[in-house]
Amino acid sequence: MPSTITEKILARAAGVDRVQAGDNLPVRPDYMIAYDFPGYTDVMFRQMHDDFGIRELVEPERYLVFIDHMLTKGTDKEQAVHQVTRDWCEFYGISLHEAQGIGHQVMAELGYALPGNFLIHFDGHISGAGAFGALGWGVRRDLLEAWVSGQIHLDVPRTTRFELTGGFAPGVDSRDLVHHIIGEFGADGCAHQVMEFAGPGARSMSIDRRQGLCGMAMFTGAVSAVFEPDEAALNYARRVAAADFTPQLPDPGAEYAAVHTIDLSALRPQVVLPGSARSAHTRGADELSGTPVTKAFIGSCASGRIEDIRAAALVLDGRRIDPGVELNVVPTSDAVHRQAEDEGLLDVLREAGAQIARSSCDFCFGYQKPLQAGENCISTGVLNISGRMGSTDANIYMGSAYTVAASAVAGTITAAEEVARS
Repeated sequence: MPSTITEKILARAAGVDRVQAGDNLPVRPDYMIAYDFPGYTDVMFRQMHDDFGIRELVEPERYLVFIDHMLTKGTDKEQAVHQVTRDWCEFYGISLHEAQGIGHQVMAELGYALPGNFLIHFDGHISGAGAFGALGWGVRRDLLEAWVSGQIHLDVPRTTRFELTGGFAPGVDSRDLVHHIIGEFGADGCAHQVMEFAGPGARSMSIDRRQGLCGMAMFTGAVSAVFEPDEAALNYARRVAAADFTPQLPDPGAEYAAVHTIDLSALRPQVVLPGSARSAHTRGADELSGTPVTKAFIGSCASGRIEDIRAAALVLDGRRIDPGVELNVVPTSDAVHRQAEDEGLLDVLREAGAQIARSSCDFCFGYQKPLQAGENCISTGVLNISGRMGSTDANIYMGSAYTVAASAVAGTITAAEEVARS
């Protein structure tokens, strides 16, 4: 029987000829990933050691740990949290990557998110690996099963396929696409499934845009997302690959839960209202025109890559941020930061009045410069539930880097095309 990309990846990882949706079986991930965070990584390490008696790992090279949270205040408490992770990684011989940027981006730069690979993490944004034709799955605390046994039991999910045509209009990108999908099909439109992206529109998207789209898959109810690996993905993988890889493509006639066609050229800037990314909260940016903002944020594992910074620089070049708005820009990794500096993009942002911060997750989860009561923030972060970025009495709107930069200039929610006309 013909198979989807996901079914092929999971069959290879399970060591069987084929699987089908609904099967439950043990699967061997290529990489088992975490970032250090109190109550997660530290607890799982202790459980491995104390509850399961594991003193030595059989394949430590399959474990990856990142320090990308709580990096910005320089407190003794921060260092104590990180030292626990350093000590455990040294004990077990695990590869630890500290303060190089957000792990979901750095793992790609280091060549782990390869076409055909299967990766797991307790954090669902691992789905961004799908940009390269890999399957990244957020398994939450079930990561412990894999850390202890080297494999994890999973239900093979169904797949919804998205055939993308056309190309993005100026001022529109993959954040607008994912919010359009949520608005059109609902926040459970792909529940317990994998989103598979293909077609000429998919091939026209840059790797950065694909990562941003796949990284937000959970907000459709999906467990992950994956692009058909094309030459762009394969060329990237060949440059950085940490190991051999085998790309997987869907078979003609593969069975899908649904197939949707979306014309990228028909999309317009989208903004998500405070509260969540539910479909009822998605609006066209023009519908919210005039909504005041006091803070703006460009960054996160979904939207702080070089394409996002280029988008912001395009909007801000020769303009000044409204004096009532503070715009903070956080490149997704140190490598992205260096590239943006080399291209002169950060100089453009600074001249416009933006503040540039070191790469970390700290802005996105409200640890660095938390929002105060009554503030309105327009953000490229990954979540806008109450209290996500600070006070529960602050409001978080979400949009693309184009829309965030334009709104910072106008002082109100505004699409980039409106700023271009002014």
